[in-house]
Amino acid sequence: MSAGAVPIAPSAKRRRALPGTLVGAVIVLGASLALAFFPSLFAPYDPTAFDYNAILQGPSWAHPFGTDNFGRDMLSRVIHAYRIDMQIAVFATTGPFVFGSIVGALVGYVGGWVEAVFGRVVEAVITFPFLVLVIAIVSVLGPGLRNMYIAVGVVDWVFYARLVSAEVRIQRRLDYADAARGMGYGHTRIIFRHLLPNAITPAVVYLMTDMALAILLGSSLGYLGLGAQPPAAEWGVLIADGKNFMTTAWWVSVFPGIAIVITGLGFSLAGDALADLLRVNR
Repeated sequence: MSAGAVPIAPSAKRRRALPGTLVGAVIVLGASLALAFFPSLFAPYDPTAFDYNAILQGPSWAHPFGTDNFGRDMLSRVIHAYRIDMQIAVFATTGPFVFGSIVGALVGYVGGWVEAVFGRVVEAVITFPFLVLVIAIVSVLGPGLRNMYIAVGVVDWVFYARLVSAEVRIQRRLDYADAARGMGYGHTRIIFRHLLPNAITPAVVYLMTDMALAILLGSSLGYLGLGAQPPAAEWGVLIADGKNFMTTAWWVSVFPGIAIVITGLGFSLAGDALADLLRVNR
């Protein structure tokens, strides 16, 4: 640092970094949502239409992402897959977020033996890798998106509950919580109108990252044949369709993989922007 230079405060650095992160998140997520809600406006072809005269054609002006082994346009299939994968991002995380936050708020407020039992449940769940547990549950229930949502919900709520319970334990000792109890408010009102709104921030930030992980999970299960089922256009299914053609038709698997990376990056940027925004405003 040169003489006379004034160091930049960490909060100022966060304020400078926030707009770029937020813009990146808006661009990536905005494009993803547009493609998810209006795929037919952007897809040049019917994603399920066979064209046996265009089997495994490489990227070209007519087919920018090439075609698959049935002559289906890969760009159209990748675009239509946004709807399923964004659905996975929302449906696989909303249930665990809501249920886990409620349970975490109750556990953090009550404490005592309830908290001790919850701690044992958390230890039992996190002992096993998340993906292994989900695969095991889906294998028992059967393949399909509905069973995947059930499997994720059975496991994922624990992580939200742990975040919220830890924050509620801190909030319940603060002055405003003592004041609410002193005014004779009931436990339900104290938990859900006072403590939970102030303790939900870490869970909301984690939710954005969890959506990116849900897309990766859905694609992984689709690749293994346990998630979305063919002929549905889902990125994991598309990658699985092209695994036998990697040396001769790399585009069948590569472009869906790029879509996964870009969309996951959008959710990660959104999570970072939200976390920075909450820190700046504190």
